[in-house]
Amino acid sequence: MKVNMRSIVALGAIAAISSLTLAGCAGSSDSGETTAPDMSGSITVWVDADRAGVLEAAAADFTEQTGVEVTLVQKEFGEIRDQFVQQVPTGEGPDIAVGAHDWLGTLVTNGVVAPVELGDKAGDFEDVAINAWAYDGQTYAVPYAIENIALIRNTDLVSEAATDYNDMIAKGQAAGTEYPFLVGLDPEAADPYHLYPFQTSFGAPVFGQNADGSYNADDLQIGNEGGVEFANWLGEQGAAGILNTNITGDLALENFTSGKSPFFLTGPWNVPAIEEAGINFSVDAIPSAGGQDAQPFAGVQGFFLSSESENTLAANEFLVNYIGSEEVQLALYEVGGRAPALSAAFDQVEASDPVVAGFGQVGANALPMPSIPEMGSVWQYWGVTEAAIINGGDAPALWTQMAADVQAAIE
Repeated sequence: MKVNMRSIVALGAIAAISSLTLAGCAGSSDSGETTAPDMSGSITVWVDADRAGVLEAAAADFTEQTGVEVTLVQKEFGEIRDQFVQQVPTGEGPDIAVGAHDWLGTLVTNGVVAPVELGDKAGDFEDVAINAWAYDGQTYAVPYAIENIALIRNTDLVSEAATDYNDMIAKGQAAGTEYPFLVGLDPEAADPYHLYPFQTSFGAPVFGQNADGSYNADDLQIGNEGGVEFANWLGEQGAAGILNTNITGDLALENFTSGKSPFFLTGPWNVPAIEEAGINFSVDAIPSAGGQDAQPFAGVQGFFLSSESENTLAANEFLVNYIGSEEVQLALYEVGGRAPALSAAFDQVEASDPVVAGFGQVGANALPMPSIPEMGSVWQYWGVTEAAIINGGDAPALWTQMAADVQAAIE
């Protein structure tokens, strides 16, 4: 069966926003009638071009219901974090902005974001989405989309999902294709993001986690015994030619869409090209190489609140009860093609879109990419060490040195 990323029952979601009537957006009188919250003034929202249309409809409804004017300012997504950090302290920034959860450490340490009051609605979102936007026990955004990698399988070449990594390679070799398995790597820096699920399957996460799911920078786990086992495995896969730093992400996609491999470890961003190539495929769980769960990183996008907002009541209301509504979350899915963070919206998409369902099922077991500032010290050494090991370096020595370098950089 050829799956289609746009087979979704929520095709009218954006139009539906214009008639939103949300219970959470109004207070109740003794007579049972609803009244708009007691708010006034205006709020400014920074949003990228892809999501601006969705928010225009939501903003118009919000203004109609509350009387609060919403000004949308379009920004390049990649520029929002730095401009937010620069402008909020001067009073020139917005009340709300869109962004990625791995910005959170920078935003919190610069004092430019405030916690969002989700209340009982926190339980309405996927756990990984809430955990991603948590810092020191506080939630700092209303999440709207979850993104992670999974294993894409050409079902014409291999009919059944792999039970583990070795089974995947055996199935790939039996298919008789040029490559048993593909993942894009950088010649100098490999790709820790794509290789991370294999690393976690050896019991070697980057950091330990606190009880609330947040990361503990004082508990560096990457250099543990499982990490060394993973490093040895990397060297073995490099020597066997299965992991190849000369196969970049673009080359991996090209080879997969040409039918040269039955398996491709990638994210939803490559699905349109795979569909266009006419490949019949399934989205599978990532097979374990080390015996434990293979957990990829999850990236979660959301809308966050400025610490200098002069209208936090209205901003929080717009965040929680409009951006956090099922209608808006479905509309954001329509323009972005990523699994909704709101569970009710995700359930609708999962029932009608097998691609998003497949990625979502893998994402349910994913780990939020650490957003703590100390993660920068990890990236500095991580990828270059992986590349050196894959290309024949002394795996235990290189991995142990990397862990020591990371620890020193953090301290």
